[in-house]
Amino acid sequence: MQMREVMLKVYVRLQTMRGSLRRIVADESAQDLIEYALVVALIAFAAAAGMTTVATKINAAFTNIGTKLTTYTS
Repeated sequence: MQMREVMLKVYVRLQTMRGSLRRIVADESAQDLIEYALVVALIAFAAAAGMTTVATKINAAFTNIGTKLTTYTS
């Protein structure tokens, strides 16, 4: 085998590894994006669940106030 052929094979192998490395880096950035999306979805879910509890308590408070006002004005 000539030196030129060996160098060509080494070059091709390095280029192949370089392409693989780029794909791995691209996949990790996509994975980060998915993780951020899951965190945002979890926060949104927790906020929605919390809002439901707060809305129920506010509704009960206004109902209580309305009942007392009706009692005092009658």
